[in-house]
Amino acid sequence: MPVIRDIKLTLDLKHVLRRQGIGQSQSKLQPKIARVLQELLDTVSNCQLLEPVITYQRLAIADMQPDRVELSGDKFLLGSFIPSTLPTAKELAVVVCTIGSKLEEKAAQFFRQNEPLRGLLLDGIGSAAVDSLSEEACHIITQEASALGYQASSPISPGMPGLAISEQKHLFELVPAEDIGVRLTSAQIMAPIKSISMVIGIGPKMTTWTKAEMCKHCTLRKTCRYKVHAAARL
Repeated sequence: MPVIRDIKLTLDLKHVLRRQGIGQSQSKLQPKIARVLQELLDTVSNCQLLEPVITYQRLAIADMQPDRVELSGDKFLLGSFIPSTLPTAKELAVVVCTIGSKLEEKAAQFFRQNEPLRGLLLDGIGSAAVDSLSEEACHIITQEASALGYQASSPISPGMPGLAISEQKHLFELVPAEDIGVRLTSAQIMAPIKSISMVIGIGPKMTTWTKAEMCKHCTLRKTCRYKVHAAARL
């Protein structure tokens, strides 16, 4: 069960702005917000607020039912998404990523000091960092799939259509998230908050989709400030 540290994350400004709910154009930024945002990006770098780490486990698929995937070791996942969208998958990669707790602790400090703007902007930077980390994890799984002569699907996380948030507890039975300091609360929320869990199919002819296409099918698509717009093909 690999644990990967020393990951260099690149924070793209357009991505950071989307995660602030601002859009992707610097021209839309108020000068004050632009200045504070740059200060915070410098703080993240200088104070080493990001501690990115990835752990994952690949498991062979023993059987698929319409709403259930049987895995090696008498493990399973419930939900319709994998059987309906990835019927040719031979393995599942279960992944947990986190940037650690330093950034969210610093954001909480800003709120306590009555600096909500800095707190909100830093929180958005953290979300962008988690997105970047998840992309790195997907790249790792894609490379491993290629070495097997297979393809990797796009990722799906608990809470997305076809994989209920309640399946979070099953994912944490499949991958040693505690090895990277991530635990699951009674409400199925990961701590540190700036963490993400994913399932990726490995096999021939894997289906892939863009973030925009997943947003199109998300239950929060009508109200989410951070969604990506594009025509869906899922």
